[in-house]
Amino acid sequence: MQNQDKSQENSYVANESRYDTMTYKRTGKSGVLLPAISLGLWHNFGFVDDIENGRDILRTAFDLGITHIDLANNYGPPPGSAETNFGTILKQDFKAYRDELFIATKAGYGMWSGPYGDFGSRKYLISSLDQSLKRMGLDYVDVFYHHRYDPDTPLEESMGALADIVRQGKALYAGISNYGLDETQRAAKLLKDMNVPFILNQARYSMFDRWVEDGLLDTLNTHGVGCIAYSPLAQGMLTDKYLNGIPKNSRAGNDSIFLNADIVQSNLSKIQSLNEIAQKRGQKLSQMAIAWILRQPEVASVLVGASSSKQLKENVKSLDCLDFSQEELQKIEEIVT
Repeated sequence: MQNQDKSQENSYVANESRYDTMTYKRTGKSGVLLPAISLGLWHNFGFVDDIENGRDILRTAFDLGITHIDLANNYGPPPGSAETNFGTILKQDFKAYRDELFIATKAGYGMWSGPYGDFGSRKYLISSLDQSLKRMGLDYVDVFYHHRYDPDTPLEESMGALADIVRQGKALYAGISNYGLDETQRAAKLLKDMNVPFILNQARYSMFDRWVEDGLLDTLNTHGVGCIAYSPLAQGMLTDKYLNGIPKNSRAGNDSIFLNADIVQSNLSKIQSLNEIAQKRGQKLSQMAIAWILRQPEVASVLVGASSSKQLKENVKSLDCLDFSQEELQKIEEIVT
């Protein structure tokens, strides 16, 4: 998706009924409502991807009422290119809708060489956000996350940087991602003491990865912070992709660092059993997996990626059937535990 800014705005006009069918959930005790499904640009929006496909996905998302777009400084590849291409599409298609969008970015993983381009120092976080704003052509983001806890930097420094970023108007809200329970509790106290609007903890959560249920969701509820769940489909395992084997062009088929064939094989019977429940509910497995996460009151939104508009539309259909019977929940519990 090479950056090809032709310096002219396209004729995109958003669907007038975009807010009629989307479900919106309150983010903790804040005033922010997020769409139940948000769009993440981790994959499919870098310079290696097709910019027209990315534009189509973003237009489809907004037409479906998805107002929350999630990025990070290192998304691509190469790092930074997802923000650059999003900025191009934003300028061409969404300039008139900026105030209807809730845009997030993050910093915390390796971005540039040397001692100041990684983890959680004040130097890195503030410098990185300044770069992100330039790439996207924005004056501010709606929420800025520290992307991962840094054990070698005092948490007071990292949270102090978030506080100053908010006070400077570069972000409206602060968030954290990939923080454990203890670190989240400490971060929440520090931000509260600094009167910083801390509204989101972005955490990995799926039927196959339920660590957030061991205290984190309760802690977020206590502090009035919402959870936004990423990797809800367990890197594709909770879809119909692997029901009949491992496709060669899949992550598991290519032995991705995020998923390999052995992991899929060890979970295959669970995947097939869950799919049977989903079919009885009139859903795809992926749709049921998303709905299952959204049943948690602390979860403000589920973050999904999409390689096509068709895939995104299928994910949004999760919202057509959010209720679970006690029998369904019990069967799912028996399968996944």
